[in-house]
Amino acid sequence: MSGFDDREKSFEAKYKRDQETLFRITSRRNRLLGLWAAEKFGMPDNKALDYAKEVVLADFEEPGDDDVVRKVLKDFAELGLDMDEQRLRKEMIRLMDEAGRQIEAENS
Repeated sequence: MSGFDDREKSFEAKYKRDQETLFRITSRRNRLLGLWAAEKFGMPDNKALDYAKEVVLADFEEPGDDDVVRKVLKDFAELGLDMDEQRLRKEMIRLMDEAGRQIEAENS
């Protein structure tokens, strides 16, 4: 039974690492999304960093990406800038890939 227990612990440890990595990548994606949106809004660098933090924090409202999408779309609308959900989600996919590359590079 010891071999089975060791294998189970190994799988649990891998799952935990994978979940932590996914969390880091998603948080980085949200930060990059906030910086991208802030650039579209014409925010200065110091305000852009604050906005990026707001986007990261928005992701803790509910599971999934809908809370982030809702926040960023609302901010585009409030500024009278054209943005739709499909374009925003495409950008989020692009930035998820970029965030994954960044995190992977940091772990190498």
